[in-house]
Amino acid sequence: MSQKFISRLLHISLMVSSLLFFFSVNAAELKVGYVQVEKILQEAPQTAESGKKLEREFGPRSQELDKLSKQIKELESALDKDGLTITDAERRTKERDAQNIKVEFQRKQRELREDINLRKNEELASLQDRINKAVQSVAKAESYDLVMYSGVAYAADKIDITDKVLKLLGKK
Repeated sequence: MSQKFISRLLHISLMVSSLLFFFSVNAAELKVGYVQVEKILQEAPQTAESGKKLEREFGPRSQELDKLSKQIKELESALDKDGLTITDAERRTKERDAQNIKVEFQRKQRELREDINLRKNEELASLQDRINKAVQSVAKAESYDLVMYSGVAYAADKIDITDKVLKLLGKK
């Protein structure tokens, strides 16, 4: 190995050692918290409120789709039952009517899905904003230097502030 390579390797190892020492000294002074976002999304009262709001908003349209689906089944059943006893023109008319209702059903179903997804995203964004504010409030009140969300390889129970955030969200 060359002298230059050894010198460079020694320099890098000294830098890494210095950084590790610096972080270990500062870590003792650092207050860290952790939040389980999944748990908050499952248990926060705002999640249930949001679900009920969406149900009230989209319930009538969903019931309309149920009626259309029932109407399609009835037309197809009648067509199967009466298919041999009606004229070809009547059969074609009933088939065309059933097909038109199916197309309308599929269009309304697609529009409903898109509208629900859009509203769910809006509700989720609002809930995420409230969660972030609650996390910041807990962090400031208890002097946390750093609060991390899920996606951490390991977090000790003593730094988990999820229940504190849930408690704060429950008060609102």
